[in-house]
Amino acid sequence: MINPSKTRIWIGLDDTDTPDSGCTTATFDDLINSISHLPNFQVLERRLVRLWPFAERRTRGNGALSCIIECSSEAIADFEKILSSFFTNLEDSLKLHGKIDSRTSPALMYSFVEINEDLYWEAVRQKVEISDRIKKISGINKMTLNSEWGLIGASSAMAWKPHADSTWELVAWRYPKNVGRKRRISSSIVKEMELNHPETFVNRDPTKEKGLIAPRTPCPVLYGIRGSSSQAVLSAHEWLQSNPEVEKCQRFAIHRTNQLSDDHITGFSTSTVLTNPIETKGAHSSLEVIFMGSSKTLVAFKEGGEVNRLLRKLIPGDKISWMGLESPDGSIHLERLRVDSPVPRVTGRPVCCNNKTMRSAGNNQPLRCDFCPKIIEKHWQFKEIDLTDLELIGGWVEPPPSQRRHLSRPLSLGEPILSHSD
Repeated sequence: MINPSKTRIWIGLDDTDTPDSGCTTATFDDLINSISHLPNFQVLERRLVRLWPFAERRTRGNGALSCIIECSSEAIADFEKILSSFFTNLEDSLKLHGKIDSRTSPALMYSFVEINEDLYWEAVRQKVEISDRIKKISGINKMTLNSEWGLIGASSAMAWKPHADSTWELVAWRYPKNVGRKRRISSSIVKEMELNHPETFVNRDPTKEKGLIAPRTPCPVLYGIRGSSSQAVLSAHEWLQSNPEVEKCQRFAIHRTNQLSDDHITGFSTSTVLTNPIETKGAHSSLEVIFMGSSKTLVAFKEGGEVNRLLRKLIPGDKISWMGLESPDGSIHLERLRVDSPVPRVTGRPVCCNNKTMRSAGNNQPLRCDFCPKIIEKHWQFKEIDLTDLELIGGWVEPPPSQRRHLSRPLSLGEPILSHSD
């Protein structure tokens, strides 16, 4: 219930980092701390929202920050002054340190009413033009620097509405003196954390024995722990910080997220394979399928692990299901793949004595055995295969954890949500 003596405010921030430094999560934490002294101030929820993976205008990632706060209704004027001052100081800091260029477009927004959720769904599933977005947020308070592109992420983060299965991420930040140095958090410790805190997920890539919670960029983030609840990520964080071998953080915050939601995918599709797979530059694989009455190219990348291996085994006629994202060039970048009904495979000529293949006696001649008088009509043998012949376990396959998008829902959390077929 909303307290009439308090005002509820939605705040969004995006694009304050640069390609080689900074992090919008840390800047947003600075912003929240700057307004935390307001009367009756309370953070109801912080949110970390990932958007369309193919977005061209972004710095290092495709995430934006938002939060819902409440404060005394009498403090609104002070609130607006603090936000204006904060953004001016951010601009001065970025310019002073030469950390702003044409790719950096900081944007800060706030609203006293909820924003239409459609703005989120637009930005998580497709390219959004800034001119169109500006028209849709014309009545919302906003501050921008360098350009207005950051408004897309800021407004989309404000518009997102979580649901019961939304995930959580605890972000821990480093002491400034440690930024740029190697992070002290080993893969073995991350593995132990995962075993002790099973409600956290995507902590490491077991195929490479590599931890995934610590970034490899010179940003202020120490690590990010993802899990099914705020308590799950907090417990894992406290366990890590109690370990003397783990670098101590300066501060941390817990965010509700749209990560692992599959929100960027509109559903799944069933198709018939039209061509044999081909290998392109970089050991990527692709083939043609029937999709909504026309042909479409499915692409699996070298790093895609089981998805790439399975795609290479497909032949024309196989019935498959797939989930993926259409790239700007029109091809589908696969995120999951399943064989529903494979066609028989050619296994070769029939075999006879000593398990040896029968040989052709010549053009339009029958097959003969070299070890006995047996003669049969020339033909190829086919084998009805089952899914295990294609190295499928449990149906769907997916890339290894280190190669999945933030938005992709891992199979370990259950079967994909199949919303449609074509």
